[in-house]
Amino acid sequence: MSTATGSFEVLSWDENAYEDRGAAGKLSHAAVTQRFDGDVSGDGTARWLMAYRADGTARFVGFQRVEGRVGDRRGSFVLETNGAFDGQTATWNAAVVPGSATEELEGLSGSGSFAAPLGSRATFELEYDFG
Repeated sequence: MSTATGSFEVLSWDENAYEDRGAAGKLSHAAVTQRFDGDVSGDGTARWLMAYRADGTARFVGFQRVEGRVGDRRGSFVLETNGAFDGQTATWNAAVVPGSATEELEGLSGSGSFAAPLGSRATFELEYDFG
């Protein structure tokens, strides 16, 4: 296993509630674009479903496609993500969807974690292999 570290910048965030219960919380979906830098570099797109609680914290699940490079290999792959927002920082765990990697990244497997404080930059760590 190898370890990739780096960061990404959120370039756009389009979030819409599809069920809003006011003080009882809401359900929403977000479409996000990103730019990755570091051991993973390139562009990302994510779709997340979010469940907000009355206190503004949330849980979310979704998929994130990354197109670019892992080390010196080029292609794309999909991450399955789940996480939490505590009102200040979003943290999530991710796993490479088996069979989703393309081109030179074919065979990619792995998992990692991300942390995104309020703002547009997040850090990541991804343990990966090319089985």
